[in-house]
Parts: sequence; structure tokens; C-alpha cells
Amino acid sequence: MSVSHVTVPTQYIEVDAVRYAYRRWGKSGTTPLLHIIHYRGGMDHWDPLLTDGFAESREVILLDGRGVAGSSGTPRNTAQDMADDIASVIRALGIPKVDLIGFSIGGFQAQEVTLRHPELVRKVILLGTGPRGGDPWIDPKMAEIAPNPTPTVDDFLFLFFGRSEKAKQAGRAFWERRHRRTVDQDPPSSPEVAKAQWEVYQNYMVPSTEEKPYAYLNAIKQPTLILNGIEDIMIASINSFYLGQNIPNSQVILYEDAGHGAHFQYPERFLKHALQFLDE
Repeated sequence: MSVSHVTVPTQYIEVDAVRYAYRRWGKSGTTPLLHIIHYRGGMDHWDPLLTDGFAESREVILLDGRGVAGSSGTPRNTAQDMADDIASVIRALGIPKVDLIGFSIGGFQAQEVTLRHPELVRKVILLGTGPRGGDPWIDPKMAEIAPNPTPTVDDFLFLFFGRSEKAKQAGRAFWERRHRRTVDQDPPSSPEVAKAQWEVYQNYMVPSTEEKPYAYLNAIKQPTLILNGIEDIMIASINSFYLGQNIPNSQVILYEDAGHGAHFQYPERFLKHALQFLDE
């Protein structure tokens, strides 16, 4: 039987006294696509339609960060420390180079891995995210809902998807796909993870007072795909433009009638765009 998102076993690797949980499957001999998830998320929060779609032509790795879900240790509260942890795991797995896909605060981490450990990164995909020092605007209701330890499908629809009925239908379809794995599931992340990662968000999105606040992004030389919905209420969509304007070899795509989880709302479309980018 072939391995898939819902059947691949969880593995563990110990690095610096931390036991990291990860899952790895797909086409061997390719550059692995390492997934870095959103606030409080674990491996089970990715979309099987996407991960299995990627796995048809490349290796896929899902990872729980330090102290998150199935991994041990104390959760980090800066994107830089989280990035260094990711780099240490990549090296411990013996992987010379990866492609990174980072969603939301996972996008913060993907940027920092690329800036701090550029030799490990071939290409980057940034989803629903923004630069260090970006526009911190959020919908006030988001701050009430996002920390909910047991989010409902309606919470996810509000936070991640567009406002039309079609968008909500796509959101419910994603919710069903996300819950297909019924064995060997990640444990939920702790309240300590929620607290630490909220600090990550707040520290990263403090507006810069520098004349050219995003010039540091010029150091990212890797090809970068930046994708978001047209109206992201969690990390304002304007931040995608800031990334695209300052990462030299980048392109920006915004999906209509979509928000923070645009790639979950339009999974088939996103898969085509992402694979074209990765294969170019």
C-alpha cells in the first residue's frame, strides 16, 4: 500500500536534547519540500490534497517545532530561534538542501531560515505572511478567535477563507480533508505554545522606523513565490507586496475572494502554481 498524508508514520529525531516529531514521504532522490505551519499548528493542520499532490513528484517533510504538538522541549518565542531549530533538524536528517513552504508565522520562520542559513535553501514559498517589521493591522475579531484552544469550523471559515458562500463551501471541504487522518495523530499544542507563538507574531510585526525597513530582504537570493488572498485579516495582504518588492527573485500572486488560507481555498490552483514554480 502506498504511503500518504493519512498513513505515513510519525518519526522522531533528537537534536540538542529535543525530540522532534516529523513525517516524511514522497518521491525519493528529489529536493525535499519542508512544510512550516501556522500559529499553534502541527503536522495534521496541512491539507492532504496539497501534501499528497506535492509528494507525487518530490519528497515531502512535515515537522513539529520545538515544544509544538508532538515535539518535546520549551516552545520558542522568536522566529529567529525557531529558524535555527529548523536548520538544526535539516542538518541532523542529513539533507544538503531543501525547498521551504512557510504559512503565516511559518512564513516568518521560512524567511529567517533563508536569511540565517542560506546554504540549506533552494527555493521558498511564502503563504499568508509578511516581512519583519511589516504592517501589523489585524481584524479585531481575529485576536479574540485565534487563541481559542478548540477552534470550530466556523472559526476557521472566518480566519482563513473568503466571505462568499462559494468560499465557505471550499473552507468546509478543507476542514473535512484536514481531519481524514484518524490514527497516529499529533497531540494538540499546549497553552504555552499559544503564548510563545503570539509573542513571535507581536515581535515580528513591530513596524520598523528605518527609512528602508525591508531592505534586509534583498539578501534573500533564492527564487521565492509569495501567495495570499486578496483580503487577509490575520496578516494584512499588503505585506505580500512588501515581500515581493524587496526579495529580488520573487513573484506575488493574490487569489480572489480569499483570505489567510488562500492555498486551502483553491488547492488545485495553488498546487499547479507551486509545482510550476518549483520545477522551473
